[in-house]
Amino acid sequence: MSSDDLRATRLEKAQRLTELGFTPYAYQWDISHRAAELQQTYTDLAAGEEVDVAVSIAGRIMNKREFGKLAFFTLQDESGVIQLYLEKKKIQAGMEAIDANAFDHLKQLTDLGDFLGVKGTIRRTEKGELSVYVSEYSILTKSLLPLPDKWHGLTDVEKRYRQRYVDLIVNPEVRETFRRRALITTAIRRYLNEQGFIEIETPVFHPEAGGAEARPFITHHNALELDLYLRIALELYLKRLIVGGFERVFEIGRIFRNEGISTRHNPEFTMLELYQAYTDYHGMMDLTEGIVVDAAQTVLGTLTISYQGKQVDLTPPWRRATMHDLVQEHTGVDFSQFSTLEEAIAAAKAIGLTNLDTCDAIGNVLNEAFEQRVEETLIQPTFVLDYPVEISPSPTPPRPKTRHRRTL
Repeated sequence: MSSDDLRATRLEKAQRLTELGFTPYAYQWDISHRAAELQQTYTDLAAGEEVDVAVSIAGRIMNKREFGKLAFFTLQDESGVIQLYLEKKKIQAGMEAIDANAFDHLKQLTDLGDFLGVKGTIRRTEKGELSVYVSEYSILTKSLLPLPDKWHGLTDVEKRYRQRYVDLIVNPEVRETFRRRALITTAIRRYLNEQGFIEIETPVFHPEAGGAEARPFITHHNALELDLYLRIALELYLKRLIVGGFERVFEIGRIFRNEGISTRHNPEFTMLELYQAYTDYHGMMDLTEGIVVDAAQTVLGTLTISYQGKQVDLTPPWRRATMHDLVQEHTGVDFSQFSTLEEAIAAAKAIGLTNLDTCDAIGNVLNEAFEQRVEETLIQPTFVLDYPVEISPSPTPPRPKTRHRRTL
C-alpha cells in the first residue's frame, strides 16, 4: 500500500473517531507518572501481582498485540516504554458512559504511531511484564503516516539526519544523546560562570567574513542596501569585548559555513569560543581541561568513558607534548634537526610517508608525519603544542563586494 493510501486510511479512522464522539486531536491529558518512573518504582513487583494505585500516562503506540478480548500495546513516552494491559471487561466498565464499544474501537481505530492517554492501575503479567492495567483511554493524536518497519527500523543514515523527528521516535538512544548534549552545554555555562566568565551574544551578520578560513553565506540587508555575511566564527566581536574592557568572555552560538555537507559536516553548527585577559596558552589549556573534566563528571558521574570500543580516561592532568616530540616518538625521526626541505622530505619518504608533493616547508612535512603516523594513536586526552608556523592560518585579504543576492 502506498503512503498516500495509508494516509487516506488513517484519515478515515480519524473521521470515524470524530463521528463516535472522540477527539482525534485532543489538547490535554493529565499525566501522573512517566514510564521510566513506573518501571523503577515497581521493579520488585512479583509476576501476577497488582497494585491498586491510580496512574495516568500518555505516549505513542509502538506495538500492538491483540487476542480477542485481550490486547497488549507498548506505549512510549519521553522517558521510556511500558506495556498497556487492555482487557475488554475492564475498559467497558470504565468507559460505558462514553462508549459502549470502547475496547473494539481502541483496537480498530488506532495505529502504530498514535498518541494515547490511559488511566488504570499497575499490574505485572504472569510472564513478568510490568503493565498499566487500563480502565480508561483517550486518543490524543491520530498519526497519519506509519512509523518505519519495526524489524528493520530506520537505518538509512541520510534519512535519519534529514528527518530527526522520526529518528528520535524509533531510536530512543538518540534522545539520550540530545539530552546529554543539553546537559553538557548547561554544565559548560555553569563552569565558566564560576570561573568569572560572562556570556555575551555577538552579531550573527558581519560586514566582512572573518575569524576563520571558510566560505560564508551571503545575504542582503534591504534597508541598508548592504550585503552581509553570516558569521563563520565567534572570534572577532568577542576579541573586541576584551579590547573594550571585559576580562573574561565567552559565547556558545551558531555559526555558518557555506561548504561541503555530509553526516560529519553541517553548514551550520554550534561553537564555543572564549577569551580571557592576563593569561597565556598554558592557562587556556588548564581552562579547557577543567571544562571537559567538569562536564564529564556532572553529566556522566565518571571520568572514564567508552568511545568506539576504546576506554578514555579524562582524569587530570592531561598529557602535554610538542608535535616534534610526538612525531619523533612514533617515527624515530627528529624533524627539528633538518635545515633544508630536501632533507626533511627524504627522511619522510624513508619511513613511508606519502602526499609530500605539496609540502613547501619543513613544517608541512612535520604535519604530514603527524597526521599519517601520530594523530590516530592519540586516544587519551593530549594537548599537542608548538604547531609549525607554516600550517597556521594566515590573514586573508578582504573579500570583494558582490551584488549577488542570496536570501537564506
